[in-house]
Amino acid sequence: MNQMHRPPDPTNLFERLEQLNQIGVALSKETDINRLLEAILVAAQKITRADGGTLYRMTEERSLKFEIMRNDTLGIAMGGTTGTPIPFYPLNLFDKEGAPITSMVAAYAVHHDQSVNIADAYTEEGFDFAGTKNFDKKTGYRSQSFLTVPMKNHENEIIGVLQLLNAKDPGSGSVSAFSKEDQQLAESLASQAAIALTNRLLINHLENLFESFINLINAAIDDKSPYTAGHCSRVPQLTMLLAEAVNEVKVGPLREFSMTDKDRYELKIAGLLHDCGKVTTPVHVVDKATKLQTIFDRVHLVDTRFEVLKRDAEIAALKAKLADPAADADAQLAQRLREIEEDREFLRTANVGGELMNDADQQRVQKISARYRWRDVDGRETDFLTDDEVENLTIRAGTLTATERQIINHHIEVTIQMLEALPWPKHLKNVAEYAGGHHERMDGKGYPRGLTREQMSVQARCMGIADIFEALTAKDRPYKKGKTLTESLTILGKFKLGGHIDPDLFDVFMWEKVYLKYAEQFMDRHQIDDVDLSKIPGYVPPPAP
Repeated sequence: MNQMHRPPDPTNLFERLEQLNQIGVALSKETDINRLLEAILVAAQKITRADGGTLYRMTEERSLKFEIMRNDTLGIAMGGTTGTPIPFYPLNLFDKEGAPITSMVAAYAVHHDQSVNIADAYTEEGFDFAGTKNFDKKTGYRSQSFLTVPMKNHENEIIGVLQLLNAKDPGSGSVSAFSKEDQQLAESLASQAAIALTNRLLINHLENLFESFINLINAAIDDKSPYTAGHCSRVPQLTMLLAEAVNEVKVGPLREFSMTDKDRYELKIAGLLHDCGKVTTPVHVVDKATKLQTIFDRVHLVDTRFEVLKRDAEIAALKAKLADPAADADAQLAQRLREIEEDREFLRTANVGGELMNDADQQRVQKISARYRWRDVDGRETDFLTDDEVENLTIRAGTLTATERQIINHHIEVTIQMLEALPWPKHLKNVAEYAGGHHERMDGKGYPRGLTREQMSVQARCMGIADIFEALTAKDRPYKKGKTLTESLTILGKFKLGGHIDPDLFDVFMWEKVYLKYAEQFMDRHQIDDVDLSKIPGYVPPPAP
């Protein structure tokens, strides 16, 4: 191959080596694949003074895919972060019969595992430059010198090709061949770039595997309880919405808070894992839709006993009529059946657990249990309701007993134990703290550790608000309907005033309308009402910037 190189320029060789070192350091720090690929090509252009270039990546189908294209003279920038797709098919490395294709320079470099330095494509023989010449004809450009370098990873596998176009003389700007020093620098850069790219891809694969494993855990939790399916994904999304709002806010006590991409990823992982301890929570407690529900709703057993009482009342009335035909047994029976039916309907209503139960209703449950007697399957006369049924039916709020509430609350202790047992890398060292704090309160009355606001990170406090708001608005719970925005924000505002949630985060939640962004994604239309901010407890307008 004809290679007319520029003469070496020893005056700037040291400077270019310094550039190469700096580029290597910069590439090792880049975490975004697209930005990394662009940085590789731009660095290669800079260090060899190339006017343009293309970076190809090896596909699983053993072809070379166009990833990044640049041409400074023509102002072309395609692929990567530009958002402009490259309209070229991948370069095939093998023909239909499986024979290697070596007519294309990039393919030749792959098959021969060597760099190809061409001084002038128009005089070079042995390669097919038809596509290049057609491009020049359409654009008026003159593609002359080419430097094509394979990129190999630590396992000596070619993972891509770096192709540079038209080396420019720094003084005159004229196009010349790539020098031997250009080739050596490009090869060194390609080696560093391949390592950086391979490392980043490996890290991305491990992160994807890790996140897939987390999603697998969450799917198992959701599969246990279809009523809370989606909670494990909605809470982290709302947490990130709030955290991003705090990151952007320019007023208030939290205006100095900021997050890096690593901070965001750490909080995302914590959000996904915030309820992982629920894998140990019994299904019948998680899904307890009524007070008497265990594996099934035991209110039907109570209904059966009422039917027995009604039957016994009817038998007693018939006996009374036989003993004294003149007695008003029918009226007494009707009264008795009415009382039984009223008590049954009361217990059915009490079983729902939809409203706060007052003292009088709790006492009535106990009186019903004592008023009626019935015989169990062994023929023994016993109280109408068991102690356990009385305990459940007199639950003041919700459907859970104190013991069941402890079982539910235990999930956060398990979550913390699970997360603290993992050997987290440095950039994820706060996951357990973020995930484990979403049931704490700012006044120290939360659980499991009774932390105060000052003992918690902003991220953990964000997750606490997200967990509450998601629960208020969720429409898939067995024991309640999803509340409207106004209802939910009213409760959240009272929590602010009561020391339950972070007041500064509540303000950002309101100022930046985080609630509305979340609602538009996850709430039903009938839940999204017009919110009168002046009526939301604890709401204060944002201060002037």
